[in-house]
Amino acid sequence: MSDPAAAELVVDARGLLCPLPVVKLGQAARSQPPGSVLLLLATDEQAEEDVRLWARGGGHAVLAVETEDEIIRITVKCAAAR
Repeated sequence: MSDPAAAELVVDARGLLCPLPVVKLGQAARSQPPGSVLLLLATDEQAEEDVRLWARGGGHAVLAVETEDEIIRITVKCAAAR
């Protein structure tokens, strides 16, 4: 299970539909230094695919994806500055 304490920032996007979870994650990532670990909480089933595409395009790394009680927990490490 993802450890919220390991994340520098938790982005709560529960109840939001595509594309808002990944939009909120992107906004949060821009406010963090490279190498930061973010935890996205989402309920939209599309969130995992959206985050993977966003991460691939921006050089970020998806560290873990877990679902528990209909909540999708996606842990992402922010890319180093380009």
